[in-house]
Amino acid sequence: METADPRNSFPGGREAPFLGLVAGVIGLAVLASVAPLVDLVDRPDRLPAAFWTMAVLAVGCDARPFVPSGRRQTSAVFPSTCFTFAILLGWGLGPAVFVQAVAVAVSGVRLGHAPWRTTFNAAQYACALAAAYLVLRLGPGGLFDDDRWGWTDILTVGGATVTWFVVNYGLVSTALRLRFGGRWWPAARQGLPFELLSTGSLLLLAPILVTAARANAALIPLVLVPLFAVYRMARLSDEQVQLAALDPLTGLPNRKALLAEVAEQVHRHAERVARGEPGAQVALLLIDLDRFKNVNDALGHAVGDRLLVEVGARLAEVIGDRDLLARLGGDEFAIVAGGLDGVDEARELADRVVAVLAEPVSLDGLPLDVGGSIGIALFPDHGEDYATLMRHADVAMYDAKHRNDTVAVYAAESDHNSAERLGLLADLRRVLEAGPVGGRTPRGGDGAALPPRLAPDGGPDGDPGPRVGAELGVPGRWWLPRRRLRPGPAHPDELLNRILTGADPVRRRGAAPQHRPSVLTSATQDAAPPASSAEVGEITMYYQPQVAIATGEVVGVEALLRWRHPRRGMVDPEELIRVAEQSAVMRLLTYRVIDDVVAQLAKWAAAGITLRAALNVSVRDLHTGEIVDRIAERLTGCGVRPERLQLEITEGALMADPRRVLATITRLHQLGVAISLDDFGTGYSSLQHLRRLPLSEVKVDRSFVLGMADDADDAAIVRSTIELAGALGLRVVAEGVEDERTWRLLHAAGCDAAQGWFYARPMPADELAAWLARYRPLSPVPSPDAEIPRRHAR
Repeated sequence: METADPRNSFPGGREAPFLGLVAGVIGLAVLASVAPLVDLVDRPDRLPAAFWTMAVLAVGCDARPFVPSGRRQTSAVFPSTCFTFAILLGWGLGPAVFVQAVAVAVSGVRLGHAPWRTTFNAAQYACALAAAYLVLRLGPGGLFDDDRWGWTDILTVGGATVTWFVVNYGLVSTALRLRFGGRWWPAARQGLPFELLSTGSLLLLAPILVTAARANAALIPLVLVPLFAVYRMARLSDEQVQLAALDPLTGLPNRKALLAEVAEQVHRHAERVARGEPGAQVALLLIDLDRFKNVNDALGHAVGDRLLVEVGARLAEVIGDRDLLARLGGDEFAIVAGGLDGVDEARELADRVVAVLAEPVSLDGLPLDVGGSIGIALFPDHGEDYATLMRHADVAMYDAKHRNDTVAVYAAESDHNSAERLGLLADLRRVLEAGPVGGRTPRGGDGAALPPRLAPDGGPDGDPGPRVGAELGVPGRWWLPRRRLRPGPAHPDELLNRILTGADPVRRRGAAPQHRPSVLTSATQDAAPPASSAEVGEITMYYQPQVAIATGEVVGVEALLRWRHPRRGMVDPEELIRVAEQSAVMRLLTYRVIDDVVAQLAKWAAAGITLRAALNVSVRDLHTGEIVDRIAERLTGCGVRPERLQLEITEGALMADPRRVLATITRLHQLGVAISLDDFGTGYSSLQHLRRLPLSEVKVDRSFVLGMADDADDAAIVRSTIELAGALGLRVVAEGVEDERTWRLLHAAGCDAAQGWFYARPMPADELAAWLARYRPLSPVPSPDAEIPRRHAR
């Protein structure tokens, strides 16, 4: 059942401005037309046949007005306009108002208008005619006393025509604005071209019609020919609008039509929401076909187009008469359903769509399975305009895909593409393009000066930021959240800063002067943040030690990236990487890490510190060979030996595009850069990776290491991984070592190295140097607690 036009329902006292306008227009129309109408009663027999001919044509033509497509009927073409305006020019205000009122009543019955609405429309026309009549009275008068018009007569008629149009269109636009809200001028401007073309043409026919009537009343019906031309012109214009709103492949409404429909439905249901009536919600369902790309790739675009046509036909059978189905492009469809009482009804519609899509589509005897994911956004709960509802439905649809579900309703916690995050991505790009902090000229391992952009980040204050690489609390993946945040920067007020520093032991430790010896202290004291750091913050590299379990020797570090934003504070690395890895900023981020880590290796080598640094790279980095060229260039420029650098890759990256990833890894191996397989055993584990890839190290995921002391299954996985990697000649590093018992268990199992809070937390380069200066190797001794838990036979 179609939703009733809200303009037919009387507001009932809750919209005072609108009701005031209606009452004012009706009252003004009565005052302006009562005297001319009374005068008309005394002279109906004196009106010529030409008048009655025009009156009959006006009423007859308005019995079939042209209503453009769409559900609001805001720009209907009423042919009576040219006849009533001609009557105004020829016989005055009273006859024109009378004929116009009769024509409005006939068209109101024809279009199903409410009585109060028909009354308002008649009053609106009466006001327009009265205003035009006043302009005519300002002229010289006697327009038709002579056979020829003067320029004064033409200007007077032109002024009356413009006045009629401005008053009539202004009253309609104002009434719609007061009733449904929104800005007046944008809404009025949207319908102005059509009104000028249709109503303006009808008004310009009036002087010609009156001139023909003075010659012979039999000429009046001839005006039906140009009137029909105006009618056809309006229809053709409307058909062009319709074609512009249709998808050429499926014949369904397109995105433009969807925008108009959502705006229409919001207007229709806004008053229901205000009155608390049932059926006041509108649902926008966004549908994305799941396996359409496979059909296109395997069978060609011609078959894919036929599939889209068939899917569109099936979806059209599901929706009701009051709903709209649109194709947005590609394999995306949308449904707008109004008159709903809640999300349950929207889900029922979505379930019907899912059932239809689940049935195979047979093309040339070949059954094709497509399926779909559907996102739902509701008015007014999830948005009150097209842009918001569409974005939220899109978020819900991708949430359904991510959860391997078919239907999802918008939830704020699933919105990962907010304007705030886009702003964060822009700030990240700015801070990366600004380059590292510091104005010093660092020296490489060969004593050569390094380029300024290779200077390592982080000053003596060790400001952290988002990280790249494993975290000590959550090691192995550089986008996982930190376990513990570094203290924030000093407060600008010295007294408050002293109070905060004294009350917070972590802040106090970070603010304490560095009295312990450090070979890098003097090299970092001159680091100063750039002038733009107040706007986008600073990026600093942190390093977490990797220790050989048997000897206690520090054999390497893992690089972590930290970003302290000036307004948001410490940025959550998981949120940051989720946004960055889908854009070109990911490459800038990786290049920044490579530059800083290689430069830091050069500084350590110059200071006599021999360490291997490991850093993680994303899937996007491994899809091209650019990262290999970048690493080779930096290693050569800084005089760092390739074996001092190690790249950690995840098994998920290998599965994304094995051929291109393998080619990139092979080039890195030939360069001399070690490759470590990170998070081994967490989802895509395959012995082929250990056999085919040029690996030097396997990292056992912290999820197994943390539970191995108490869980026999985790202990079995860790032990098996160590034995397998050892048999293949690979080094094994355990992540997440946080207590002594786990450390001893790993030593008993034969693990080579470990990293975790048991040894040290991530720290800036200068703090790492100080930590190394006071670090004393610790070797485990045999202990009864070192027996690895064994699971019982089942």
